[in-house]
Amino acid sequence: MNANKLTGHWTWKGVGLHTGKDVEVRILPGEPDSGIRFKRTDLENQPVIPADASAVSMTNRSTTLASGNASVTTVEHLLSALYALKIQDAMIEVNGPEIPILDGSAKLFNEGLKNSNLESFSTSKDPLVINEGFEYKDEETGSMYYVMPSETFEVSVMVDFENPFFIPQYATYHENMDYESEIAGCKTFVFVSELEKLFAAGLIQGGDITNAIVIQDKVMTQEEIDALASRLHKPSISSGHQGVLNAEDLQFPNEPARHKILDVIGDIALCGRRIKGKIVAIKPGHTSNVKLAAVLKSKYLEQKKTKGKPAYNPDQEPVMNVEDIKKLLPHRYPFLLVDKVIELNDKYIVGVKNVTFNESFFLGHFPGNPVFPGVLQMEALAQTGGILALSLSDDGDGAQWDTYFLKMDQVKFKAKVVPGDTMLLKMELVEPIRRGIVRMMGTIYVGNKLVSEGELTAQIVKRQS
Repeated sequence: MNANKLTGHWTWKGVGLHTGKDVEVRILPGEPDSGIRFKRTDLENQPVIPADASAVSMTNRSTTLASGNASVTTVEHLLSALYALKIQDAMIEVNGPEIPILDGSAKLFNEGLKNSNLESFSTSKDPLVINEGFEYKDEETGSMYYVMPSETFEVSVMVDFENPFFIPQYATYHENMDYESEIAGCKTFVFVSELEKLFAAGLIQGGDITNAIVIQDKVMTQEEIDALASRLHKPSISSGHQGVLNAEDLQFPNEPARHKILDVIGDIALCGRRIKGKIVAIKPGHTSNVKLAAVLKSKYLEQKKTKGKPAYNPDQEPVMNVEDIKKLLPHRYPFLLVDKVIELNDKYIVGVKNVTFNESFFLGHFPGNPVFPGVLQMEALAQTGGILALSLSDDGDGAQWDTYFLKMDQVKFKAKVVPGDTMLLKMELVEPIRRGIVRMMGTIYVGNKLVSEGELTAQIVKRQS
């Protein structure tokens, strides 16, 4: 998968939308696979905050990340630009508690980053691939999301504020569109009716009609308009043709919906991975966007666990049946724990073990609640790995050699295995075989679940006659 990396740096200065404080942000290249991180250079020890859904501390009109006592707010516009430009690693230094709002969009961030000597490269970071669609509803906010498979990343947004002054809007974006001209310049917006609450909450202290679209959603007297102008640090304001209290009209009739796309992209970037799929968002907001990012992150972690899961078709002819296996392994009933081999090459092997209630150990292991013993799961992996090691024996006569396991490391049991389960036993070489020593990583899957894993080391020894 292709990505872009920064080879230079870029600096912006501006005011924070909510804090009203002057702040400088500097974006530097990040270490490979370090992700996007924010560094508060104005604080002692310069704490670093990861751009991750787990670090979100607040989503009131913007997205705030925190680690310990350090925080940085209004990160979504910058994250949106980084995501659109496929920049996955960056260190963002900021000397205050908020990323500057600039013109209220991602336009200046996008332009600056594009001029920062971007270099394309092939990344080893796996994307989150949406293979099965799902729905997510935020019961707290009422926002609804439909996530579906797609060959490209795509976001569609529908917004309806149930306000007679604001017609429901729809907008869409996919990664083959020009983010710079279609999305990046779309500004954040606010309704006149919301302003008093935001002022009272101590927010938008750095807001004015140059860095936000102010939509007139109620009839206002000239006295009210003049008072609002004073709060927004302007001598006067007037209404445009579209009920917008700005010098200019909207760039697009659906600019608010397009800005919602900008926000969705910036917030779901907190899942930490590129996404190959389509997201349809109905009435999205920062709170629900971040919750969706957490869901997407969990989906990726699940996908990562099963990434190496072998495909199993019971109708396919096996590479080795049990009689073939008996020619290599000395084990016999009741201790032969591999029924067949379905994949075998010079790097890994996949065996199959069908678990039945007739296994002798079930007589005494958790009677009444049969569970396949964890130590025997490792033994099944060891036998599978032995077949791989013997198939790679130097003289090509594997029947004259045995494998004896020396140690097991990092063994983890993640789920129960019970009668009726089919275990897929996968053993992969960690490194080439040297002096008869074999290191392998073993994983066992039942269905889509990773049930156990561990690193096993064995020695190939010539069989004594």
